[in-house]
Amino acid sequence: MGKWLGVILAWAIAASPGFAQTACSEDVVYLRGDWGSARISVDVVDTPETRSQGLMFVESMPRLSGMLFVYEREQPVSFWMKNTLIPLDMIFADGAGVVQHVHENAIPGDLTAIPGGTNIQFVLEINGGMARVLGIDAGTEMRHPAIPVNSAAWSCAS
Repeated sequence: MGKWLGVILAWAIAASPGFAQTACSEDVVYLRGDWGSARISVDVVDTPETRSQGLMFVESMPRLSGMLFVYEREQPVSFWMKNTLIPLDMIFADGAGVVQHVHENAIPGDLTAIPGGTNIQFVLEINGGMARVLGIDAGTEMRHPAIPVNSAAWSCAS
């Protein structure tokens, strides 16, 4: 039942008038793949200070919301769940915005390192279980203004 709910939800979002033509904005990440497409409202963290705070101490988050971590360049990244109160899915993408790895249901408070890969520039954190519900997996493409137009798999210019 959960998988079908995700398919229906992704279809409803993608079928919304103007979805494909919607202009990029800082507070939205679009995702697309073989599974369909989705729109996630995000807060962007793009400095060492804001990235280190992340979603610590957040007690709840709306269903299709998250946080987008933006790094200056592709690099190895690793996360942990110190002081994080809700389960999260971590979606690790390269400099083109292509998902390389998805870590599902990170455990609140867990200090175990969660490696994302070696060439990661963007990390999208969403509510635990949403990646599976929507079908997000390796190969999914992200669309956001932080992804350089000249290297983006799915550009804000398109």
